[in-house]
Parts: sequence; structure tokens; C-alpha cells
Amino acid sequence: MLAIGIAAEPRTVAGEVVDVRCYEKAADNAGNAHVDCALSCARRGATLGILAADGVYIITGEYTAAANTRLIEFVARRVEATGEVTERDGHRTIRVRSIKRADR
Repeated sequence: MLAIGIAAEPRTVAGEVVDVRCYEKAADNAGNAHVDCALSCARRGATLGILAADGVYIITGEYTAAANTRLIEFVARRVEATGEVTERDGHRTIRVRSIKRADR
């Protein structure tokens, strides 16, 4: 069954774009040491998320189409993404409307 968030809240989330499955396996599966694996998984259409200070936001929406084509340049990089944020069953999502690299 598909659940729709009742009140999607437009918000900007800052953090690193990670391969969610790899990050859930081990928290050190992020950053420069994990970039090659993350890119490989992203190109195969793996679920990507933004690792923010308050947790992971799973990326949804147009940016995930065609095996994450529009997200590849952001994998393992710090970004600021703006979109509708929802939470259900302890999982946060962001339907990205815009994304840009963030200064370190």
C-alpha cells in the first residue's frame, strides 16, 4: 500500500549524498573512502539519500529517474537540497526540487 504524507513541508536539507543501503550496513560507508562504491551503486539505480546532522533523508522524485542520472555528480559530496520533506514509519524522505553542491 502506498502511503502519502499528509503535510509535505518544503525544506532545505544539507549533508552528504550517500548510498542508503551501504550506509545502513556501516556508518563508515560514506565520504571519500566510499566514493567509488557509492558511484557504482548509484549508477545501477540504488536508493540515495542525504546524510544530514539529524539522520538520513531518502531522495525521491525526478532526480532519481533513469538510474539517478541527475544525482551522479553529487554522490559522496556535500549538498543543499530543497524539496518536500515527509516522515513515515521512522523514515524521512525528501522529494528534491533543487540541489546544489555546498561549500565545505
